[in-house]
Amino acid sequence: MTDKKDTLVVKNLTHTYSDGQRKVEVLKNINVTFEPGRLYAIVGESGSGKTTLISLISALDKIQSGEVTYGGKDIRKIGAQAFRQHYVNVVFQAFNLIKYMTARENVEVGLDFSGHKGSGRERAYELLESVGITRDQADSLVQKLSGGQQQRVAIARCLAGEVPIIVADEPTGNLDEDTEGKILQIFRQIAASGKIVIVVTHSQKVASHADATVYHMKAGALSLK
Repeated sequence: MTDKKDTLVVKNLTHTYSDGQRKVEVLKNINVTFEPGRLYAIVGESGSGKTTLISLISALDKIQSGEVTYGGKDIRKIGAQAFRQHYVNVVFQAFNLIKYMTARENVEVGLDFSGHKGSGRERAYELLESVGITRDQADSLVQKLSGGQQQRVAIARCLAGEVPIIVADEPTGNLDEDTEGKILQIFRQIAASGKIVIVVTHSQKVASHADATVYHMKAGALSLK
């Protein structure tokens, strides 16, 4: 049985936006538990509410109603900045890398943010190697790398924080089919190392790679797939 301290729990999460004239309920009483050591998928079309859900899970947006807890503690009590620094990292479809830096330097930024002690340079090389980036590629400007290589760098930067939760928002949306499969394999390996990995996607094919429950998001409601 998984220890409570290792689980991410979403309870009765409801969220609304206002378009100026009316309120739109984008999340409707979401309840879900994520356990370490597993790769999860949340699949849904654009506008289904999945991006709002992961924004709240990642403390990128403020919770209006309901709660998100990690280790039994409300993330609002942990604090948004502290939660993002010590508990969760997000991999984005657009990579969000610093273009004028090398791959290694981008990962070192992640190490600095996490308060890493020791040789950031060597640790960055190790992390990049773990996702299939060679030393030569690590010392290249990220803008000179392929899309798949840039996504690997983005994943390595997330791993730099040594956080227990990795959230990936459409991580293969800009990649070809072969590269997509390789990136998903990396996420499976990360989950196997004991982390909670949540992949959010509109693609049923991508969702099929999850080795745990696949959730379907539609009109703000979450259901088992």
